[in-house]
Amino acid sequence: MALDAFHPAVSAWFEGQFGAPTPPQIEGWPAIREGTHTLIASPTGSGKTLAAFLCAIDDLVRRGLCPEGLPDAVQVLYISPLRALSNDVERNLKVPLRGIVETLKQMGYDEVDIRTAVRTGDTPGHVRTKMTKTPPHIFVTTPESLYILLTSEGGRRMLRDVRTVIVDEIHALVTNKRGAHLALSLERLGTLVEGDITRIGLSATQNPIEEVARFLVGSEAAQSSALPCRIVDVGHRRAMDLAIE
Repeated sequence: MALDAFHPAVSAWFEGQFGAPTPPQIEGWPAIREGTHTLIASPTGSGKTLAAFLCAIDDLVRRGLCPEGLPDAVQVLYISPLRALSNDVERNLKVPLRGIVETLKQMGYDEVDIRTAVRTGDTPGHVRTKMTKTPPHIFVTTPESLYILLTSEGGRRMLRDVRTVIVDEIHALVTNKRGAHLALSLERLGTLVEGDITRIGLSATQNPIEEVARFLVGSEAAQSSALPCRIVDVGHRRAMDLAIE
């Protein structure tokens, strides 16, 4: 049932690879699909990264199959405090994307070209320039690189159509200066983007989880007396909607 809402090629690929979804995926997907900010606390290896990414990939597939195709703009922004993790995720994304494209072909659908890219402080200048000229649809970066992008005209143009922001290892950012820095960058991003952005937070360890949810949602909480954030806490076997006040 959890896979019924996905495009047939996406659900067929997932079932072929994993069989059945995990608890963070079952609990997280409905909220993410509805555009609700979602915080997932789940152990390593429980599928929380794909819980965050699969709805966004499904949206890209559906839009890519439309006559107008995908725009040349970042749609999904993944932020990690660790440079090595950013590279790992960028590589790991290629596996599901290749599998879904192959499944589309096998089922008789047109091919969808979903581009990914990673930028950290070590990314060469010519690669950074290429990204701004031909933006990826899924962009993997660090808090510091996001800040730099938001200070440049090319970077702002690249990010103005973001629909989903995924913050990984969010527990490592909540209580320090890097987190405060990222919070400001996310607010700047929110003012840049015309549409709504769905924020998704991921981590194996989050405490107190309600405070992490408030950090994830950001200043939007000040504009609403009951802003929902879906909390999926696999370790404590609970899922709840938190009204941020």
